[in-house]
Amino acid sequence: MIDYNKYKVAVAPMMERTDRHCRYFMRLISRQVVLYSEMVTTSALLHGNHEDLLKHDPGENPVVLQLGGNEPSELAICSAMGEDSGYDEINLNIGCPSTRVQSGRIGACLMAEPTLVAECVSAMSAAVSVPVTVKTRIGIDDQDSYDSLCNFVEVVSSGGCGHFIIHARKAVLKGLSPRENRTIPPLRYDYVHRIKRDFPGLRISINGGLKTPDQIRAQLQHVDAVMIGREAYDNPYLLAEIQGISAADDEQPVSREEIIRKLGAYIAREQRSGVKPAYILRHVYGLYKGRPGARIWRRELGNALRADQDIGVLMDALSKHEGRVQGGIAR
Repeated sequence: MIDYNKYKVAVAPMMERTDRHCRYFMRLISRQVVLYSEMVTTSALLHGNHEDLLKHDPGENPVVLQLGGNEPSELAICSAMGEDSGYDEINLNIGCPSTRVQSGRIGACLMAEPTLVAECVSAMSAAVSVPVTVKTRIGIDDQDSYDSLCNFVEVVSSGGCGHFIIHARKAVLKGLSPRENRTIPPLRYDYVHRIKRDFPGLRISINGGLKTPDQIRAQLQHVDAVMIGREAYDNPYLLAEIQGISAADDEQPVSREEIIRKLGAYIAREQRSGVKPAYILRHVYGLYKGRPGARIWRRELGNALRADQDIGVLMDALSKHEGRVQGGIAR
């Protein structure tokens, strides 16, 4: 079980991003954040290679498995599979607005069916000993009043959910792409803050538009925890810069160079299992974002990857990057 007195920040589940290699990389940057898997559908787990889909390194923990589905019995089976695989919590996705997800009647469209979501949570909770949580939006389409959100939280919490992660934007299910749904609907942090006031016994995490340590600290004055998404992927060293927000200790942030060296050992190990370095290194481009030499880093890493070389590509890119920065050529 995750000690939420210690962990105040989480990295959001992101499709085609937060795979097991990305999570391992992020864990090298910080021990003080909770990590989430990509959303995995019940259909994929029940009919696909579930061992591969659930595979993760114990070093990633605490890590949460996010499931997508709408059938209580199937979600219960998949939740048990997740617990057996070593995940610390199981999260139900009620926030994804993509048309592909909607066509399967999962994700954000289920905000219109709070009773079904409560039944799903109840079945999942009965199947596992770890907590079951829900990630959702503040509303969908014209069902975007505070009263609608309040009703959703009340009904779903009656099914056994004690922790809601709320993206502080509504989802527009027809007319906006998933990317547009992350930016166009206005942020309503006040809705999430009010939910925490009205449901003080629930754990409430806030998500959406948060990019800086100061913004994160400000939100923690109103809610229990903060979830950061694309910024954590595009600028992963942010996870080191927020060191100390989650837990008051004297652990010093690890340097970028040390992260790369440790990641090199992981890549070498994964290569022996047949994993190509490119599958891992695609997550590393943003490590120097906002720092001198960021452009050089991306170029050298990209050039090496296109040559399809082995683990030496990472060390070569790091060496060239450090040399050019020290030589004053940093753009």
